[in-house]
Amino acid sequence: METTLQAPSIATSPNTGIEEINRIFQLQQANRQNIKNTTASQRRKKLRDLKNLIFEQREAIQNALHADFRKPAAETDITEIYPAVSEIRHAMANVADWMRPVPVDTPLSYIGSSSKIIYEPKGVVLIISPWNYPFNLCIIPLATAIAAGNCVIIKPSEYTPNTSKLVKSLLGKLFQENEVAVIEGDHRTSTELLKLKFDHIFFTGSPQVGKVVMKAASEHLTSVTLELGGKSPVIVDETANVKTAAKRIAWGKYLNNGQTCIAPDYLFVHESKYDAFVEEMKKNISHSYGEQEEQRATSPDYCRIVNSRHHGRIKQLIENAVEEGANVAIGGKIKDEENYISPTILTNVPADSKIMQEEIFGPVLPIHKYSNIEEPLKMINSKEKPLALYIFSTRNSNIEKIINNTTAGGTTVNDTLLHVNHPNLPFGGVNNSGIGSGHGIFGFKAFSHERAIMKQPALFSAAENMYPPYNKLAKKMIELTLKYL
Repeated sequence: METTLQAPSIATSPNTGIEEINRIFQLQQANRQNIKNTTASQRRKKLRDLKNLIFEQREAIQNALHADFRKPAAETDITEIYPAVSEIRHAMANVADWMRPVPVDTPLSYIGSSSKIIYEPKGVVLIISPWNYPFNLCIIPLATAIAAGNCVIIKPSEYTPNTSKLVKSLLGKLFQENEVAVIEGDHRTSTELLKLKFDHIFFTGSPQVGKVVMKAASEHLTSVTLELGGKSPVIVDETANVKTAAKRIAWGKYLNNGQTCIAPDYLFVHESKYDAFVEEMKKNISHSYGEQEEQRATSPDYCRIVNSRHHGRIKQLIENAVEEGANVAIGGKIKDEENYISPTILTNVPADSKIMQEEIFGPVLPIHKYSNIEEPLKMINSKEKPLALYIFSTRNSNIEKIINNTTAGGTTVNDTLLHVNHPNLPFGGVNNSGIGSGHGIFGFKAFSHERAIMKQPALFSAAENMYPPYNKLAKKMIELTLKYL
């Protein structure tokens, strides 16, 4: 069966040939046992060297992100560099504990034996990273893959060629290609990589492409971690602090120009807070990016849509919503020549409009009014399970009701986005929003096999009493085991 990724309209990273891909893959296959047997201190040193190199190349990373989609340096620091070095630090501090065998209790029926779980690396793994956080989402899974003792091939996004080129250069300074290699290219390169028998694939991207990756992985029975996306809702109830909620939601929405898989995608605001909330959102947009539209268009703190293809898609979503009756409360200004869409709020958005059906992944926020909590719960549960759900409330009963009556990959209460970088929380989705989890020990486990080890005494086993022939003693032991053990 041929598995092919959909061709993008823009591809600027150089493609890597099939022979080169196979050469690197075979080198890693030959080296996997050596990397598997590395100690905690050896893995910690690799992580430390990676962290130090990131700090040394901080300005280069900032420049690459700005070249790809005008990302502000400060935003690169807090959304690309900090999450990466934070993950590395956490892995350095914990890798020895994560690698340690875990003893398990022995049931009476196994008397005399001892058992434990050991974490062994899966082997040669593939990381396919996206364009929206092209540095962060390369390095975070890489850190846990290194901690778990794997050989790694990274396929970065062709949509952010400057960052992809820099990642390849940086990792080439630290690692031989038989341990960590970066392979650049477009959908054709990804298709060739997916034909290979990797031991695990870690993919971050859209549900549509996630299905292609999972289908390809099934040909080799390869395990997958899929970090996908979807429409992440927000509920602002009648008890919420409007100023605080608007400030935090505006930050979470317009960070990275809305190109965040867990960005607030659509809002429900209680009717008693609705008008005040919309006004506070406008104030936060003006404060962060400029009082007037032209100021926002020239703000150094507001990045761009990554390319014309995605820009055109979001532009059509706005136009379609307005045609169907939505109002533009603020924003809606577009400059095609620079992939610019101003921070936008839409009100009175029809529930069946296209913008309410697909993930927006841009700086446009539909806001709905509700009077009874059952209204937002019904709409949320009518859609695919989201990667994130946000609740703004000071009433615990409301918070618990929303959590207990919805499903989401993760939830932050009275803030947005922050759970993604909590080192002791898993990050992952459910069904359409993802499979499996990453970050911290959850990422370590994703790249590890939990191997069961049981050791019996050489001269005694209680199970021998139940071997055939099934005489009176054997039947008695079976009976006792069934009843009591």
